[in-house]
Amino acid sequence: MKEAAVLKNSYYDSVTLMSTTVQIKKDLNLDDLVMFMGTAMNKEMIQSVGLYQPILDSAQPNDLMLAISSSETIDDWVNKVIERLTSKKKKDTSGENRRYHTLHQAKEAMDANIAVISVPGIYAAHEAYKALDLNMHVMLFSDNVSVEDEIGLKDYALKKDLLVMGPDCGTAIINGKGLCFANQVKRGSIGLVAASGTGLQEVTVIINRFGGGITQAIGVGGRDLSEAVGGRMMLKGIDALDQDESTQVIVLISKPPHQTVMEKMKARLKTMTKPVVLCLLDAHDDEVIKNVYPTSTLTGAAVEALRLMGIQTPDLLTISPELNQEIDLHRKQFSPDQKAIKGLFCGGTLTAEALSILRPYTQGLTSNVAKKKEEKMSNPLISKGHNLVDLGDDIFTQGKPHPMIEPTIRLSRLLEEAKNKETAVILLDFELGLGSHDDPVGVTLDGIKEAQQLAKKQGRHLAFVGYVCGTEQDEQGLKYAEDRLRDSNVIVAKTNAQAAMIAAELIKEVA
Repeated sequence: MKEAAVLKNSYYDSVTLMSTTVQIKKDLNLDDLVMFMGTAMNKEMIQSVGLYQPILDSAQPNDLMLAISSSETIDDWVNKVIERLTSKKKKDTSGENRRYHTLHQAKEAMDANIAVISVPGIYAAHEAYKALDLNMHVMLFSDNVSVEDEIGLKDYALKKDLLVMGPDCGTAIINGKGLCFANQVKRGSIGLVAASGTGLQEVTVIINRFGGGITQAIGVGGRDLSEAVGGRMMLKGIDALDQDESTQVIVLISKPPHQTVMEKMKARLKTMTKPVVLCLLDAHDDEVIKNVYPTSTLTGAAVEALRLMGIQTPDLLTISPELNQEIDLHRKQFSPDQKAIKGLFCGGTLTAEALSILRPYTQGLTSNVAKKKEEKMSNPLISKGHNLVDLGDDIFTQGKPHPMIEPTIRLSRLLEEAKNKETAVILLDFELGLGSHDDPVGVTLDGIKEAQQLAKKQGRHLAFVGYVCGTEQDEQGLKYAEDRLRDSNVIVAKTNAQAAMIAAELIKEVA
């Protein structure tokens, strides 16, 4: 059966809907479930997964749309879904003393100076303008905001000496408080500006691990360094950290900016008195700028920032003799056909970093995050040769939660790769911290075990390489996560970059 329903004037934020979909689907034994607010784009998403029903035509952006498919009749299914949604909402807000219905009420009661906005894209700019009018910085988690609205918001914010982080900004740490997806890290003297969520997380957790700390970690949204937006908030973030007395070292993180934005950034960096670590993945510029330290990896950015603070770190990329022995044990068990690395990532920037590292060691490497035409996967759903797949891409998340929120959606692809006779190495990332799944490692272990057994029955051996992006202070616990991976015969890397290097070593003599 396929059924749908519309709940009038029932707003749920996208994070709540995404984080509960898989569990509710499991609880009610449904074949499929989608829960979206009634925007035109969301209606198209429901159509794309084959669950659209005529009743959804009436849905307005402030209405909740539900659609299910099931091999059995589910009595009173709408109320059962809402009961679980409501219990999640109550759990999430149980620690609050008071809820506010407008930005103005919250501003008056709390004297807040920052607003996190997560509403459907068609409303997001309007709410962001309200916050700016109240002299509040804005973290705009919402996506589907037009470029024109982004430019308008950022120009207005600049006039008021405020930040607009986003749209589609997933990570920030402001005055020691993580916003949206962020890890628990110590306060310190290193400030960051990033057009990358998981890239920002990766650098901050490595800095934390070796005794460094963060002043501010400012996200700007992935589109900020485009030609149209012109790096407005990247430049504003640089200015803010340059003027901040607590910040001694600045780290900038992004995928390659548009050349016009790159020139603006270089012009600003030439005026800096503080040291700046510049991590632009896959960007190449030979110009030497005083006090600017370019790096090619997120690991390198963290290590360089720590060095500038006088903190030395062990080598986080080189393969130790002990680790090499472990790699060799796996390599000896591969069959002749097993030559391929399959990366199944939750983090987009971690995928991009692995691509840049593995490129020299693999022929025909492709990815859905690649910018070079020859490296672009023709179809991210089809695996052939060396592949690095960002499972947070829109093609995988239409009608489904993001894999950082619900990593179980990665399991079906994991088993597909395990069945592929060319697969030698499966590369996985796990993100801990605020916003992420309560136990991303735990819900993946059975899938890893099933994949290992499947390959073994077919006379093959799979090597799993895992990296956990997190801290011991995160609720999920870094050591607890890593220990369980090791117990499942997974090679655990110190950083995402090292995980890519380990994967390269595993296939070096069989490629």
